[in-house]
Amino acid sequence: MAVHESGENYLETILILRERNGDVRSIDVANELGFSKPSVSRAMGILKSEKLITMDIDGLIKLTEEGEAKAGAVLDRHMVISAYLMKALDVESETATQDACRMEHDISEDTFGKMKQWLTSQAL
Repeated sequence: MAVHESGENYLETILILRERNGDVRSIDVANELGFSKPSVSRAMGILKSEKLITMDIDGLIKLTEEGEAKAGAVLDRHMVISAYLMKALDVESETATQDACRMEHDISEDTFGKMKQWLTSQAL
């Protein structure tokens, strides 16, 4: 099943918040993204129905195995694209981060792979 860009952003945010804070609730996601709680609740319902997250009785959000894989892939793309823009093109950090957020959803596997390969070659 294909996850839309907004779903990918939510999954990535859940992963980042979990790594930063441990537990994640809808309110944490809403605060991080600057979205209303009803909007986030609706999105969490969709992700839950797609079996990408689970929510327990206390409202704690957990990524499923598939959700974890998708979130990790989006975060990896974000980090690689940001690093590439900063190192290869000398783009300022904040701009690179914002651009990477938009690009991570639409970039081809070929282009992404070449960015990653270039970064790896620069580290040697």
